[in-house]
Amino acid sequence: MEEINRPLMLSTAQRVEILKKPWKLFGFAWNLLGLWRGLRRDARAWMKRNGRPDAVLVGYMGHFDVLLAHHVFKDVPIILDHLIFAGDTAKDRGAQGLKVKLLRRLDRMAIDAATLTLLDTQEHQAMCRPGDETMVVPVGAPDEWYAAGSAESHSGNARTADIVFYGLYTPLQGVPVIAQAAKELAARGITPKFTLIGKGQDYAEVRRIADGLGNVEFREWVEPEELPALVASHAISLGIFSTTPKGLHVVPNKVYQSMAAGCAVITSDTAPQRRMLGDGVVYVKPGDATALADAIERLLADPAALHAAQAAASTAAESFTDDKITRPLAAWITRSMR
Repeated sequence: MEEINRPLMLSTAQRVEILKKPWKLFGFAWNLLGLWRGLRRDARAWMKRNGRPDAVLVGYMGHFDVLLAHHVFKDVPIILDHLIFAGDTAKDRGAQGLKVKLLRRLDRMAIDAATLTLLDTQEHQAMCRPGDETMVVPVGAPDEWYAAGSAESHSGNARTADIVFYGLYTPLQGVPVIAQAAKELAARGITPKFTLIGKGQDYAEVRRIADGLGNVEFREWVEPEELPALVASHAISLGIFSTTPKGLHVVPNKVYQSMAAGCAVITSDTAPQRRMLGDGVVYVKPGDATALADAIERLLADPAALHAAQAAASTAAESFTDDKITRPLAAWITRSMR
C-alpha cells in the first residue's frame, strides 16, 4: 500500500465543527481546491510510474476527497471509510433543519462516489440504501495500543487504581454522566482518581458537576504518542454513556484502544457494543450515573473482579488487530481484481 496525502491541517475536532456548520465550508473551499490540484498531480504521477492501482482507499472524513478519487481513478474500485455520517454527527451536536439536510446530501454524494463503503457497525450500515455496496469493519486499535498494554503488563508495576476517560466532550460521549458518577462515589466515601482528558461542548457542564471534587483531574490535551501509555497505566478506562441516537449505534475507538491497552473497560449497554465486544467489557445502562458508579465501586472493591475484567478486555482485543479486521476487505479487493 502507498499513501498519497496532502494534509488539510485541520484537527478532527475542527473537521467535525465544519460538518456541523455548513456555512464554514466556504471558508476552506479555496484551500481544499488547491490541495485537490496537488493530489491530482500526485495521483497521475503515481499511475504514470506504477500503472493502474488495484484499489483506492479514502480515509474517514473523506466526504470531499472521495469525489476527487472518483474523478481521478476512473474504473478503479474506490473504497470509502465512512466512519462518520456528516448529517448524523451534526444532528447529534444539536444541528437541525437545512444544515442536516445539506450534510445528509453530502453523505449521499460520498457514498455514491464509492464502489464500496466501509461502516463500523451494522447500525451505521443500515443507514445506507439497499443498493449500496457496504461492509462492516470494526474500528479496532493501532499497534501502539497493544504495545502499551504489553509494556504495562511486563513492567512489574501494578496498575494504579485510577480511572481514565479521553475524547471530545460531545453529547455522544456522555461525559456529564461520568462526572455525576464521580460525585456519587464521593458521596459514598469512594474517591479514586479520575483523569478526564479532552474538551468540547459539554466541558463547562462537566466542570460544574465535578466542582469541589479533589479526585478529578482535567487535562485538555495529551500528545497522541503519549496517550497509549498513559491510558495503559490506569486500572479502568471509560467508554461512552450517552442516550443520543448516535450514541446508541456506535462502538467508539476508545473502547477498542483501551481494551488493547489492557484496562478494564466500562461502557454503555447498547446493541452494537454487545454484538461487537461480547464479554470483553463491563456494561452499564446508558445515561445512568448511578449504574456507572455501582460498576466502578464493584471493580475497585474486588481485586479479583478487576483483574478478570482487565484480562477479558485483553483477550477480546486480540480479535480486533488490524490484520484480522481487514481480512474481509482484503478478500473483496482480491475478488475485484479478477
